[in-house]
Amino acid sequence: MARRFITELHAGERLEDEVFLIQGKDLRTTTQGNLYIHAVLADRTGHLVARQWQATEAMFDQMPEGGFLRFKGRVENYKGNPQFIIDAMRPAEPDSFDIADFLPKTKKDIDVMWSRVVEILGEVKHADLAALIEEFLSDKELVAWVKKAPAAVMMHHAYIGGLLEHTLNVMELALRTIPLYPELSLDLVLTGIFLQDICKAKELTYATNIGYSDEGQLVGHIALAVVWIDRKAAKAESRTGRVFPADLRAVLQHIVLSHHGRYEFGSPKLPAVPEAIAVHFLDNLDAKIAMFVAQIDNDRDAASHWTNYNRALETKIFKPDVTGARCETPGAPPDDHRKTTL
Repeated sequence: MARRFITELHAGERLEDEVFLIQGKDLRTTTQGNLYIHAVLADRTGHLVARQWQATEAMFDQMPEGGFLRFKGRVENYKGNPQFIIDAMRPAEPDSFDIADFLPKTKKDIDVMWSRVVEILGEVKHADLAALIEEFLSDKELVAWVKKAPAAVMMHHAYIGGLLEHTLNVMELALRTIPLYPELSLDLVLTGIFLQDICKAKELTYATNIGYSDEGQLVGHIALAVVWIDRKAAKAESRTGRVFPADLRAVLQHIVLSHHGRYEFGSPKLPAVPEAIAVHFLDNLDAKIAMFVAQIDNDRDAASHWTNYNRALETKIFKPDVTGARCETPGAPPDDHRKTTL
């Protein structure tokens, strides 16, 4: 029997033996003091909130976060969106399901996107930055990682090829905006955009599901990128016979260290050069738009003009497409909320 994907589920359905990825789990207590499991199940089409009432610690421990189980239960309606009530769960043998069902992938052509990234970087005229870029582009193993990696586990572009898609989007934004500010170096901004998230290719794992590597948990993509810039700059020096300018390396590392923009968002430093603040806002713009659009597209409550509250965005999102722009977007799904007008 073909599997039922999360986007196909509706309130009132029962699932008897369906495999899901456990994206996250938490053992909680009801107001009456009983334990229950709150989990996030996933497949390549999206996420599904799940609950198991009258749970025990043994049941909770049975759920491998980042792993797979077979579930039995029912789908209910919760605030306009489906939630899954778990009746039972059991192990899922590795050869009993298709791993491709659990790895969401960009809808865009990865090779075309990578060619465009290389084309844009080829326009960098600053000799030292160009030499540094060449060291990264000539690292075939790194390139393979970057082309496949997601940009995040859940927040934005959380799918195979998401890192590349996000990086290219931010580069294209820079090409359109930075020329308005002749005081800024477009070469430095483009190099910073290329390198700011490049080590997410090492921070995240994505062979069987999207999660964090040990190196990602212990060090993180920001610190890793700073180290890699040092290493690649040293290789550029050996290849070109020129000393890589220390101040240029420091500013480029600063752009990476500050690109999250705020301490509470994981930035070790706050932006302190114009190019750094530009990279931060362009990066944040693409990430936030992707999150808004995904929240609208994934919302299942056609009767409401609003999505559920999104904790990361700190708001509900208004769904009606009042100008019809999203309906005109190539490939945009003809969802009811896209057609709604005021």
